Amino acid sequence: MLITPTPHIAAAPGDFGKTVLMPGDPLRSKFIAENFLENPVLVNNVRGVQGYTGFYKGVRVSVMASGMGMPAIGIYSHELFTGYGVENIIRVGSAGSIQEHIHLYDLVIAQGACTDSNWASQFHLPGTFAPIASWELLKEAVKAAEENGARYHVGNVNSSDVFYGDHEGVPQGLDSVYGLRKMGVMALEMEAAALYMNAARYGKRGLCICTISDHILTGEETTSQQRQESFTTMMKVALDVAAAMENK
Repeated sequence: MLITPTPHIAAAPGDFGKTVLMPGDPLRSKFIAENFLENPVLVNNVRGVQGYTGFYKGVRVSVMASGMGMPAIGIYSHELFTGYGVENIIRVGSAGSIQEHIHLYDLVIAQGACTDSNWASQFHLPGTFAPIASWELLKEAVKAAEENGARYHVGNVNSSDVFYGDHEGVPQGLDSVYGLRKMGVMALEMEAAALYMNAARYGKRGLCICTISDHILTGEETTSQQRQESFTTMMKVALDVAAAMENK
């Protein structure tokens, strides 16, 4: 167990709820707290990574940014799981669709997360490890998506260490996603695999819910302001999951 405050979180013991929502963007964390939580209190602002705790449907829930990439969410999820006794972390992020039938603003609920990262090597495992979501969180997320009237898809995402990549000389740069597309992978993102592995290691629960912010095949994309403030269906779904998990 880590001693609190931890190296990257200044909150006191007990400042976080059982469930923490983790957007990548600190401003999205602030938006969720101010628009969905009752009586939100800022409990962490180390490095500007804003964390708040408040109430949603009478349940104490927290939201804190993860930053971008697996090293970042790996640090914060580790400290929340092992230092603050958090049981559930739900990533609420953005992703790029690589399937024709998955459109802008659709939700993707990551049942699994394949990856090109070396993250799993630290656990000294034979062969490969398949990072998967918590079934309990996944089940509640599908229920909440139905109840909120969301357009959603459940399946595999790809968690990559690379955002831009070097596609010089390759038409459209799509060679790197062809193999993923043919295997039914829904979308590209950068955090879920590390969250799922940390949750598995510490006997906790992790889930990634993303809103499609851009489409790799068509070139469609949302603005930074839209990503910060308009992904409200995803936020409601994740908060409903947090409320449902309070006594589980």
